[in-house]
Amino acid sequence: MTPPSTVVDRSRLPALRPVPPFHFPDVTKSTLANGLRVWTARHAVVPMTGMLLLVRRGSSSDPVGLEGLAAMTADMLDEGIGSLSAIDVHEHLARMGAQLDTDVGSDALLVGMTSLSTFAGRALAFLSDLVVRPALREEDFLRVRQQRLHRLIQLRDMPGATAERAFAKLLYGSSPYGHTPLGNETSLAAMTIDDVRAFHGRAIRPEDATLVAVGDIDHETMRGLAEQAFGEWRAAGEMFEPQPQSVAHPPRLNIVPRPGAAQSELRIGHVGVARSTADYHAIVAANMVLGGQYVSRINLNLRADKGITYGARTAFEFRRSPGPFVLSVSVDKAATALAIAESIKEISDLRGARPVSADELAVGVAALTRGYAKNFEAFDQVARAIAQLSLFDLPERFYSDFVPTIEALTPDDVSRAAARYLDPSRLTALVVGDVDATSQDFVRLNLGAPNTLPTDRI
Repeated sequence: MTPPSTVVDRSRLPALRPVPPFHFPDVTKSTLANGLRVWTARHAVVPMTGMLLLVRRGSSSDPVGLEGLAAMTADMLDEGIGSLSAIDVHEHLARMGAQLDTDVGSDALLVGMTSLSTFAGRALAFLSDLVVRPALREEDFLRVRQQRLHRLIQLRDMPGATAERAFAKLLYGSSPYGHTPLGNETSLAAMTIDDVRAFHGRAIRPEDATLVAVGDIDHETMRGLAEQAFGEWRAAGEMFEPQPQSVAHPPRLNIVPRPGAAQSELRIGHVGVARSTADYHAIVAANMVLGGQYVSRINLNLRADKGITYGARTAFEFRRSPGPFVLSVSVDKAATALAIAESIKEISDLRGARPVSADELAVGVAALTRGYAKNFEAFDQVARAIAQLSLFDLPERFYSDFVPTIEALTPDDVSRAAARYLDPSRLTALVVGDVDATSQDFVRLNLGAPNTLPTDRI
């Protein structure tokens, strides 16, 4: 018997099913007597526990003239404990089957430890030794500093890294967000081990820290282990006073010369908004339409239509204070002025001439929501997500409410956010490339005379 045939309409895509509800694990919270917050969540899929110590002191806490100090301090934490050398430290980690990870961003320093739940107590005690009682020996400091200086020299030959460093300085000048965590050659050369010790004592404090633990372990057990490991921790210096943030007013068009370069590395943007903005979801959706995915306006224009790049993207870099909005793209040097003009036009059009359409929003919402739960499959992903809750003072239901909040946005909501937070009159453009091959086209951009940045000051 021949089975009945099924008629398939191949002229349209299948209808999308609703995104299933996502529930972020419950977070249980305690605070030790010294001010250290202990936040835990159960994730018993595997017998592992991820522990992440978040300290609200990142590269924006670097003193003026010592840019890179927070990252240098973080690098020094695993260089030795007491009489143990760096090699000894990592041999101890290997014997516990533990993995160590350090990271420094603009607003925070993170030190993570992953181990079998059976060894969580030993791993946490070792994490405490690393963070609270590092050796901070001068011979280790001199070696690490030299490695970082070599890295800065290597970055001179990387247009993308040069653009990132130069653009931060353009937007923020000498204020805390005006440099990357690595710092610069002048500040590193001036840095001493005493600077590291002073920063460690003043900036890494229990009252500014949150210990996040996610895995096959309950809250009370982890709180007890945290009390044993960190209960005696007290700040070794006076309270750290961060610098106030400020915004620079750079020229509209800026150049870092790279004679003979075949491509121009471009950054276009301005200072955006802080992570605490109530319009966060609408801004994220607006960015998806503008340059947050392959089918965004910027990418379809510069890649698919003009064929002058392999890819262009935009991003709002959310931080505790207003972070940058940045458009990043690398183009053929002959198309430098064209890319700048088209990018500014797309940003301007999103604010009025071509507001967000229902179809564009639907594509952007799908990209943000479908597969959202995959961001939280592993225990270490959950730990980092909880750390974000602490860093930015987000509500506990933020992740559970993300999908329905995004899905409730209308084109008008997103267009209003674009109009409010994107300002073409404040856009600053940076070109890292062959100026001699491109300068004749700059005059039609109406951005004023190009400002050449000395490469030895980036």
